[in-house]
Amino acid sequence: MESGFFVHAFVYLAAAVIAVPVAKRLGLGSALGYLLAGVIIGPYLLGLVGEEGQDIMHFAEYGVVLMLFLVGLELEPAVLWRMRSSIIGLGGLQVSVTALAVGLICLLAGYAWQTALVIGLVLSMSSTAIVLQTLDEKGWMKTVAGQSSFSVLLFQDIAVIPMLAILPFLAMPEFFSSDLAASAASEVNERPGWLSALMILGVVVGIGLAGRFLTRPVFRYIAKTRSHEIFIATALLLVVGITLAMHAVGLSPALGTFLAGVVMAESEFRHELEASIEPFKGLLLGLFFMAVGASIDLGLIGANPALITLLVVGLMLLKFTILLVLGWGFKLQVADNLMFSFVLAQGGEFAFLLLSFALQTHALSAEVANHLIIVVVLSMMSTPVTIILFEKLVQPRLSRTCDRSEDNEIEGGDSPVIIAGYGRFGQIISRLLKASGFKTTLLDHDAGQIELTGRFGNQVFYGDAARGELLRAAGAEQARLLVIAIDDRDKAVKMLHISKLLFPQLKVLARAYDRVHAYELMEVGADFIVRETYGSALTMGEEALKLLGLDGGRAKRMAETFDQHDAEGMLSLYEVWGDDHEYGLRIRQNLESLKQVLQADSESRDG
Repeated sequence: MESGFFVHAFVYLAAAVIAVPVAKRLGLGSALGYLLAGVIIGPYLLGLVGEEGQDIMHFAEYGVVLMLFLVGLELEPAVLWRMRSSIIGLGGLQVSVTALAVGLICLLAGYAWQTALVIGLVLSMSSTAIVLQTLDEKGWMKTVAGQSSFSVLLFQDIAVIPMLAILPFLAMPEFFSSDLAASAASEVNERPGWLSALMILGVVVGIGLAGRFLTRPVFRYIAKTRSHEIFIATALLLVVGITLAMHAVGLSPALGTFLAGVVMAESEFRHELEASIEPFKGLLLGLFFMAVGASIDLGLIGANPALITLLVVGLMLLKFTILLVLGWGFKLQVADNLMFSFVLAQGGEFAFLLLSFALQTHALSAEVANHLIIVVVLSMMSTPVTIILFEKLVQPRLSRTCDRSEDNEIEGGDSPVIIAGYGRFGQIISRLLKASGFKTTLLDHDAGQIELTGRFGNQVFYGDAARGELLRAAGAEQARLLVIAIDDRDKAVKMLHISKLLFPQLKVLARAYDRVHAYELMEVGADFIVRETYGSALTMGEEALKLLGLDGGRAKRMAETFDQHDAEGMLSLYEVWGDDHEYGLRIRQNLESLKQVLQADSESRDG
């Protein structure tokens, strides 16, 4: 059994490693890469995986739970309020109109109203992973169409929560086996309805209160240990604990983790939580997609190719038409409206979560669910093709291209500057930038410093900025500047190396401990370096000259001459850094040259 586990793990990992890079190179995206990998290794093609698929699906669903937690972390109340009209209006109408339209068609086709409603809810979703990746890669995120698409996707992500909550109430008795019906009946009769309702309310309120008042001191205590592994363990413990609590009262774990994420969205530990959970979310979500791909019944496609094609094309045309009408109603320009309609006219990955939960709660039959999985997957696979058609055939014929948005409601990171290290050095830089009208994202690895800063109304996020995941979570992909203001020499060099490797567009300003440290930072590629005591020492030296009898203007000129000569000398010395003999010679030459320059300036003024 143990050998079988490792064999299956090897198969899934190998499939992902081979399929995902190929899919991304072809412009299909990682989500479709995982799905295709699952199809290939599944029982209908290579047959490398099979009976264990349902067990893996249950385990991999935690990837979706973690995704919803991260979605919650991103939803700060202020951002939601600014985008309220497009999220609630455009997003709400898209989900409700699509669900009702699909449900009505299913009713006319002879399905019960409960089944028709579930199908409508499932197919109202669009692919967050594919759409956001496409918008980012094409540079469309800041257009009106991009912001409208983001708003719709955001509402869909939120709408998944109430959808999961109502699915159990849409269960169809004919989908129960007799054993399952007896089991379900015994569970329902175990406690009275009023007690179940009270427990649900208590758990939800408890999660909200604990997220606001308990998690901060707990994470602050954990942060003081400076153990990254324990911080990750605490984050996972939080998610698993909420999952168990929601299971205990009969609700979806996604609801609890999403609520916890929203409550902690303004926490100083938000970015570290994102960076810690993101790798687990990515792997588990990839496993989820592969399990979905492996579960696709290719026999159904072979048996009914015309029906499947009709369903896929019909779904995309219906969603495209609804989106086009809604975009027109919200006064989108023709180019923006067409882009908006093309990018969202597919099924989404949350449909798999809804279908999985609908099967568990007996709201759908396995046969209908299998057909829906195939339709959603094929519509997702068709999206890159529709985008290419829009770019090559539709967009060139339009009289104007898509407009850039006039506001920056959804700018990633929302801050052009990231400052790593909020001690006495970083605070001065941050105060100057803020006073000049520039927003900053502040990071520090000292839990005590964060707690002290919070008392004065400032928000500093906890985390080690030498980790690429944390920089990405803090918005490094969209930021313009990274200021390294920490006093740890080795970590500063490591941080600079990571930022230049992962985010080459970032300009990096670094604090150096001394001249040798400055050389190390120059070697890695810092755009600007300042030695931490150099400026204050130069100011004090200027004051010393005044107290020794020089007038203010002359003392200032001498300080400026020294500063210019030192900057030039530093570059000269960097050229021979590592050659001790040549370095010593250059230092003596520079010192003699400086004396001559200052002496010449003094003589010219005296003369």
